[in-house]
Amino acid sequence: MKKNIFILFILFFNTCINAKEIRLGVALPLTGSVAAYGQDILSGIEVASKLNSRLSNGDEIKIILVDTKGDKLETSNGLNRLISQDKVLGLIGEATTPNTIQAISIAEDKKIPIIAPVASGDKLLNKKQYASRVCFKDSFQGEKFASYVTNELNLKNVVIIIDQGNIYSLGLAKAFEKAFKEHGGKVIKKLIINSGDKDFRAIASQLKSLNPDFVYMPIYHPEAALIARQAKQIGFNKILTAGDGVANQTFIKLGGNSVDGVIFTDSFDFNNPTTELGKKFILAYEKEKGTKEVPAFSAMGADAYFVMVNAMNECIDNLNTECINNKIHQTKEFQGVSGIISIDESGNAIRSVVIKEIKNQKQVYKTSINP
Repeated sequence: MKKNIFILFILFFNTCINAKEIRLGVALPLTGSVAAYGQDILSGIEVASKLNSRLSNGDEIKIILVDTKGDKLETSNGLNRLISQDKVLGLIGEATTPNTIQAISIAEDKKIPIIAPVASGDKLLNKKQYASRVCFKDSFQGEKFASYVTNELNLKNVVIIIDQGNIYSLGLAKAFEKAFKEHGGKVIKKLIINSGDKDFRAIASQLKSLNPDFVYMPIYHPEAALIARQAKQIGFNKILTAGDGVANQTFIKLGGNSVDGVIFTDSFDFNNPTTELGKKFILAYEKEKGTKEVPAFSAMGADAYFVMVNAMNECIDNLNTECINNKIHQTKEFQGVSGIISIDESGNAIRSVVIKEIKNQKQVYKTSINP
């Protein structure tokens, strides 16, 4: 018995001695106006890394992190540094669609596989070879939500609030509007805002006078929270809805009681994990972070990591960027943290969407809609 234990120890020791360091680049906004997105994604990657920090041959996965600050130039500089100086074999990033477009352009030029955790713009991966994502597209998110509000909530008319300088907002608004009209809904008016705006009193007044059944806000959480606050202050009490741009605790902190009742689309619900990896991840997250309330973007960050590692393991005898990229694009029914994920040849994920509502400052699961 002692001899067998000694042999196993020697084998383990030799594996560790011969193990190589495999570098994985992560580029996210950890400071700045959209830092909440990046911090949630990074938390998921960190917990996933602790669950699985080595490849099947013992090689150690080392994460090299870049804070892009939500800035395109910082994203560009960071990606170039990760590729040219750090010699990463794969990339995870960015968070927002505009910055992810920037990151993908560099990864494409350098032929390095990149996985976007949450960037949902429909055209993000058009004519791209080295990019993929683990989240749904805006057309899927918008279409399924339009079907839900008309068929399940019986809502007939809407005011849509659009951030005119935000690709994510424009794309999701377009997808939702098209599907909503196809389901017999009416768009009363589209109101335009800009990222960084603080004063939405004029928007709130228009909402009250237009009196729609509900409002759809395919925008980021800072502006959505302020709109909710200022609308409630003047007595507007109709249903507010949104996309996954509000799927974080910062939205609730900023909006306070004003965001209670907001219905939105998301990718994951920690109270309803659908895979064994999801259940295992929630336990690990609770141990690491002190709470089992796993943000959806953390689950998506973890899935980007696990899909990347899975592809690397499939290339273990010939570990290079071309093989890793090919295996990512061949991902089929991967049992991820957030659910079952398949990735097609174009890099787009086929997966479910989750509908939630904020009640008493908590995200409450309502339903899941499959592809």
